Amino acid sequence: MTDWKMICAVTDIPVLGSRRVQRIKGPQVALFRTADDDVFALLDRCPHKGGPLSQGIVFGRAVACPMHNWTIALDSGQAHAPDEGCTAKFSVKIEAGQVWLNELELASVGTDFEPLKAGPCAKAC
Repeated sequence: MTDWKMICAVTDIPVLGSRRVQRIKGPQVALFRTADDDVFALLDRCPHKGGPLSQGIVFGRAVACPMHNWTIALDSGQAHAPDEGCTAKFSVKIEAGQVWLNELELASVGTDFEPLKAGPCAKAC
């Protein structure tokens, strides 16, 4: 039996936007909402250079990485050609307008990557 964790309401995710889900270990998970109210979840890490996909532009069923404009498919995490690579995707369930993610995936998928860090350098740059 699969355990699911309620994350938020679909309406808590901006249309053509994203919302991040914090995890105990590894990078955050990015939830994306399309114009048709479909919701997808990807590791918030571009396969190219690790850019934060949650800060990218959502269009159709894809997101453009804000760092180098790689296009990543929301349904598979696969980079669009000619780029190559894939980011981890997470199972999403929508019930009564609520977004649910698989707890086992949240605890294990992509946890080998360090979380993204933003802001000034912690040490002299």
